[in-house]
Amino acid sequence: MGNHPIESLMKTAMESIQQIVDVNTIVGDPVESPDGSVIIPISKVSCGFAAGGSEFAPPDEKDSGHSGGGTPGQGPALPFGGGAGAGVSVQPVGFLVVGNGNIRLLPVDSNVVVDRLIDTVPDLLERIGGMFHKKKRTTDDIIIARD
Repeated sequence: MGNHPIESLMKTAMESIQQIVDVNTIVGDPVESPDGSVIIPISKVSCGFAAGGSEFAPPDEKDSGHSGGGTPGQGPALPFGGGAGAGVSVQPVGFLVVGNGNIRLLPVDSNVVVDRLIDTVPDLLERIGGMFHKKKRTTDDIIIARD
């Protein structure tokens, strides 16, 4: 294809996207809280890219149907018009919290009631088990004290 103008348009747009989006955009820099927990922001990145162009024949050649070349070795290159564009969207997903021997993902989305319940079930079961264990201990202590 040679050195076509659309190539430089695409290259410029892709280099710009590469500068914007890197790994630190998706997994942010960790932040340490006063209690020693480490909070890491997590984001979702979406990219879109489009490029296009056209070669135009000079006005005197439009009526004759003669293409005038446009490729190397076939005559003069035709005038070129084109454009390229890109878009990047960064949306926060949640925060990874590491501390107190636990790793938890705190989602930003408000429709995560089920995830919250699943996260709290182990703690709830541990508390309930602790309550039964305390009750069993006190009844055993009372029986032993009576004998």
